[in-house]
Amino acid sequence: MDAVHADHGSSLQGAQAIWSTKMGQELKKKGAISVALFLIIFVISALIATSWVDMSIFPGASSQKALITSAESHNSTQKNHGYSLNCSADHNTTQTCPKTYPTRHEPDYSSSSSEACPEYFRWIYQDLEPWRKSNGISKDLVESGKSVADIRIVVVNGRVYMEKYRGVFQTRDVFTVWGILQLLRLYPGKLPDLDLMFGCGDRPVIRKRDYRGVNAGKAPPMFHYCGDESSLDLVFPDWSFWGWPEINIKPWESLIEELEEGNNRTKWVEREPYAYWKGNSRLSKTRRDLMKCNLTDKQDSNARLYTLAWNQESRKGFKHTNLAGQCVHRYKIYVEGVAWSVSEKYILACDSMTLLVNPRYYDFFTRSLIPTVHYWPISQNDKCRSVKFAVDWGNSHPAKAQEIGKEGSKFIQEELQIEHVYDYMFHLLNEYAKLLKYKPTVPPEAVEICSDTMACKAKGLDRDFMTQSMVKNPSNKRACTMPPPYNVSDLQAFLERKANLIEKVKMWEATGNFSGFQF
Repeated sequence: MDAVHADHGSSLQGAQAIWSTKMGQELKKKGAISVALFLIIFVISALIATSWVDMSIFPGASSQKALITSAESHNSTQKNHGYSLNCSADHNTTQTCPKTYPTRHEPDYSSSSSEACPEYFRWIYQDLEPWRKSNGISKDLVESGKSVADIRIVVVNGRVYMEKYRGVFQTRDVFTVWGILQLLRLYPGKLPDLDLMFGCGDRPVIRKRDYRGVNAGKAPPMFHYCGDESSLDLVFPDWSFWGWPEINIKPWESLIEELEEGNNRTKWVEREPYAYWKGNSRLSKTRRDLMKCNLTDKQDSNARLYTLAWNQESRKGFKHTNLAGQCVHRYKIYVEGVAWSVSEKYILACDSMTLLVNPRYYDFFTRSLIPTVHYWPISQNDKCRSVKFAVDWGNSHPAKAQEIGKEGSKFIQEELQIEHVYDYMFHLLNEYAKLLKYKPTVPPEAVEICSDTMACKAKGLDRDFMTQSMVKNPSNKRACTMPPPYNVSDLQAFLERKANLIEKVKMWEATGNFSGFQF
């Protein structure tokens, strides 16, 4: 290569001089053109940005417009404090809670008014009444519940800490805490500091009889999924509203839509004219008694009952436990297990007339259900005859039976939307915090938790259900407006109405005659 360059040196120099002169002239021309093009593009972009030019006249305009809209939407979400999971890419790194969660959200409420809360919110006042009468809740009183609590949840400055005292069945505690974390994301800065003891078992744990006489006013406040007339537990929405992965029950927000779709697949008059129940019959005596009402060669109580073994269903991939596919009978039975059962809301949501075996326990919404309006009461002591009477009556009075089924389903679809579940938690926790006589602090053994530390390490259905039920943005609406507390006479009248309706049904069953039946 060196010899060739030496031989052509003088020719190359001459050619380079000519080329340089021409290139200089070309560059001047191109420079002027480039400046002109730049100015044209700048002006057009400005006009598009101010909507003075219709993008549709340009090729590929729709895709360009979509890109702009997408970007604007993303920016809007960011302004609205949109949440996302911030999972560490390094699996060897301990996941921590971000410091960037918004601690306040102040939307413009002037254009919207707060809707009224459902009637069952009034029970919040009733549940907290023992501590209101005893002049509040001290730290010592809260900590006296350690011996029966499963977990302790503390909220300080909008951040959540948990201390676990003992093992909990399946993931009840996990999804209970997950629900509280989502509440804080929905209403950032709207919840005060809190200190909660929580029981995650089946039965209530604070018995009224233990806090009478010299112990009056000394009951520890204990949050729990259900209560009864002999307990003081503060009733709180159960874990299944955010999913129950062990038995493949989806989060409530998506499941309630599937249940509504399931209702529409089979009209009531086309459904099987029998009472249906499927579940674990080994959990309680009342369920074992119910199974005696099943169809045999010697009896037909109008009941079609099926025992369910969850271990077997799990191995089969839960093919026969799709809740939305079980709305195919005119009547569905609810019967308690060890205590209350999460199945009650799924059964009531089916448009079928719910046959509710007289319960001992209640959860946060069921105390406002009215017999012969939302459900049909079934005798605890004479189930077979009671079920047969209810089905015979319903098949003879299909319009009224459908109406009861529809009212129960309407209650669930409208009064138990996930927004109302969150608002119930919101108001219960705010009313509870008003009774605290101390400022909560983080216990030494408590660990900070957040959506990121929980969901990022979760796997399988746990992760799926957390992702599905995660609150993505803070609410731009106020929580619903609380109804007033019951006064003594109103509460007494409400309870008497329920009791009288149940007694009427018992009387009709005893005579075996529903001619002239009137509500």
